[in-house]
Amino acid sequence: MQVDYIIVGFGLAGMAISKELEDKGHSIVVLDNASQVSSRVAAGVFNPVILKRFTPVWNADEQLDCLFPFYKEVSEKFGGEYLTFFETLKVFKSIEDQNNWFMACDNPLLEKYMNPKILKDEIKGIHYFEGFGEVKGTGRVLVKKVLDDYILYLKNKNQFLEIPFVHDELEINEESVVYKDITAKKIIFAEGYGLKENPFFNYLPLTGTKGEMLFIKAPELKLTQQIKSALFVLPVGDDTYWIGATFNWNDKTLDPTQGGRKELVDKLNTMIDVPYEIVNQFGGIRPTVKDRRPLVGKHPVHKNLIVFNGMGTRGVMIAPMVAKQLYNYLENKEPLPKEIDIERFK
Repeated sequence: MQVDYIIVGFGLAGMAISKELEDKGHSIVVLDNASQVSSRVAAGVFNPVILKRFTPVWNADEQLDCLFPFYKEVSEKFGGEYLTFFETLKVFKSIEDQNNWFMACDNPLLEKYMNPKILKDEIKGIHYFEGFGEVKGTGRVLVKKVLDDYILYLKNKNQFLEIPFVHDELEINEESVVYKDITAKKIIFAEGYGLKENPFFNYLPLTGTKGEMLFIKAPELKLTQQIKSALFVLPVGDDTYWIGATFNWNDKTLDPTQGGRKELVDKLNTMIDVPYEIVNQFGGIRPTVKDRRPLVGKHPVHKNLIVFNGMGTRGVMIAPMVAKQLYNYLENKEPLPKEIDIERFK
């Protein structure tokens, strides 16, 4: 098989660059063995406001300008619907929280997303403190569904191989790379936390943070919005809610833990006051970077080896935008933005 690009890994990053390359007429083949699950267990929420500090997400406007057409085009391609929209309510626990909200509403980067009016109405089942702040235009990508549909599409074209990638078996030539019976001009590594095992790029400071989440059933909790406080409480239908998430920088396993469960339950009990049943607990390793920016660029020696990684906790927003930047870098010789270029860690 001869293609323009081999793509290793198919989470949000792998999907975004696959679409960008195919849309521009390039041939691809994807290799993935489902060893990294962070994308598949991601809640997929897009929100332009960092609610912990009331600050704007990096390049939020540009990210959203890429996100909406990306998933609209994928929806049209597969006949599915992968975007849902809802408002996000931030719980104010003090008057200081309210004052900080008012100050943030004056930020030109935030004013169109944040409602300056404090919402005072109580919400059944949610502990009431000092009201709520409303973030407009937030929503969710149905990540597992879109990945499954995209994989099926690629499999039907014999462009998706469910095999592990053995880095030592990659043959690197001046103008091509060869893996088993596949020859390509370039190879893109979009392996998520699996980058730690990649001998070509494991020098990059990908730390990885484990996140654990719960699904609960709460029939008395009739939410249509996402509630954000110590955790997020996200309605996903059928009286079921996605609860998350923990941040653990030391544990690099995917296994759910009793400690994670206790942390989630303790925090959840400060937020809701209705009965609930835990129906599932799961975890994943987010591919995070110390400066919270993606890792994108060519290997310092082998220029046909490319990394596309480090989407962190906001992969649904970041990946479509950065995929366009990577494509323009590879095919149109446009420089990468310095804040994502791996040259910063040379």
